[in-house]
Amino acid sequence: MAHALGTFVALALAFTVVWATDSSPLQDFCVADMSGQVLVNGFTCKNPDSVQASDFHFSGMHVIGNTSNAMGSSVTPAFVFQISGLNTLGISLARLDFAPWGLIPPHTHPRATEILTVLEGQIEVGFVTSNPGNRHISKVLKKGDVFVFPVNLVHYQRNVGNTNAAAVVALSSQNPGVIAIGSAIFGSTPDISTDVLAKAFQVSNNVISDLQLKF
Repeated sequence: MAHALGTFVALALAFTVVWATDSSPLQDFCVADMSGQVLVNGFTCKNPDSVQASDFHFSGMHVIGNTSNAMGSSVTPAFVFQISGLNTLGISLARLDFAPWGLIPPHTHPRATEILTVLEGQIEVGFVTSNPGNRHISKVLKKGDVFVFPVNLVHYQRNVGNTNAAAVVALSSQNPGVIAIGSAIFGSTPDISTDVLAKAFQVSNNVISDLQLKF
């Protein structure tokens, strides 16, 4: 009796673990209906009879992004908003372009792990582990090198050369999201209280006010 009960508990735990994972798609595809009125975690499905090859296609990864901005960088996304056929498939892509010494500043993707491949140039990459260690793990990559940024960790990319650089990244979500650390903290709407940020960063209110103006 005790043995049978133990087997039952083990099986129950096993099934609990199975049910805790993401479910597999129940059809070949679920092309996003961007005009759908039903609010779900993702997008509702377009009628399969109206699906076309264009729903699974995006053209533009060969185009160099515009890096004439303060950061000297550009991101060309191929997410569900650009390829509606990605809906529910848990994957997306982006091209990164850098002017000499251009930077994609510290940010996180709340819903995705990222894997980067350098196409041209030399790119410094890094991420920071969670508390209490907050280890900064970084490396300079060359053409053909690959690097992984674990989901939700703060990370960045920077061109460390005097020529343009480019990379392509794949992400484990059709809508990975991005939280740019500087913009989120100093450019939120409405502002986070100057007093709160001054105490958090151990600087004067004037320093925080100057940073908020920049964002």
